[in-house]
Amino acid sequence: MPELDELPLTESTLFILLSLAPHRRHGYAILKDVGELSRGRVSLSTGTLYGALRRLVTQGWIDRCPDEQDGIRNRKSYSLAPRGRAILESEITRLRSLVELSDRCVQTPTTSAT
Repeated sequence: MPELDELPLTESTLFILLSLAPHRRHGYAILKDVGELSRGRVSLSTGTLYGALRRLVTQGWIDRCPDEQDGIRNRKSYSLAPRGRAILESEITRLRSLVELSDRCVQTPTTSAT
């Protein structure tokens, strides 16, 4: 179970973890995926992305995979670690409960005292 101070996630962290949920990806693929998943709302620079990836590796939320050969260069790939998956699932549960509460509040007619 995640610690209370680990939630809520920032949008950037949420989208990075969502990007890695299906399978491992290299940095550029994560960068593009975050933009697509957020419908352009979250746009990460390469420096911001790699800083976040280093932090997430240090926290044990994601793992750095062995380098992949892509032509003449090595690409760093990352995968979601069990800890990161648990945190992502907790955040999704938290967000769902907020949406359910919001739906109930909006759908419940209010009466005003006059």
